[in-house]
Parts: sequence; structure tokens; C-alpha cells
Amino acid sequence: MVATGQRITDLRVAVGMSVRDLQDVFGFATPQAIYKWQHGTAMPTLDNLVVLAAVFGVAMDDIIVTDGEWLYSLSA
Repeated sequence: MVATGQRITDLRVAVGMSVRDLQDVFGFATPQAIYKWQHGTAMPTLDNLVVLAAVFGVAMDDIIVTDGEWLYSLSA
């Protein structure tokens, strides 16, 4: 989960979004959920994963990290 959280952080930064920007996209009252995703203490729900993929312009599989490796490379 920690590697997936780092991936979410990396993708957020790559598209030039702040945590507050993501908070607004999801309509969350606080940024706590996003921080939990980024720190790997919680995972986004499937619905939220779909939104993250759309916002970041990647496939959902590009967000989830298993065994320390991305399922798909950004260069693929």
C-alpha cells in the first residue's frame, strides 16, 4: 500500500495538482482521505480509483503497485 501511495503522490505532482486540488475534485470536506492514500494507510475505493485514473490520465493499473513494481510502465 505504501508503494501505491507513493505512486498516487508522484502522479499528482506530475500533473501539477495539489492535495487541495484533489480534495476539490472529490468534494471531500477535508484532505484526510487523500493523505491516507498517499501515506499508504488506506486505499482508494474502486470508484475513487476510477476518478484518480481519469484525473491523472492513466489506466487504473498504472496507479496500483504490486510487489514494488508498477503493473504497467508509463512508457508502455
